[in-house]
Amino acid sequence: MLDTAARKGNHGGRPSVVDDDKLAVARARHAEGESVTAIAKALGISRATLYRHIGESA
Repeated sequence: MLDTAARKGNHGGRPSVVDDDKLAVARARHAEGESVTAIAKALGISRATLYRHIGESA
């Protein structure tokens, strides 16, 4: 059953809160020197989530 779902592109799990647009904004603001805390609060996500996604791109 899981093989069928995977073939259809469904891999399960919770959808990510951070989409490409949010990530681009976060990267730009971080590059300008803004704190992770301020960025996370503005985007409505946790600092841990932001660190996780910024770390993926580094």
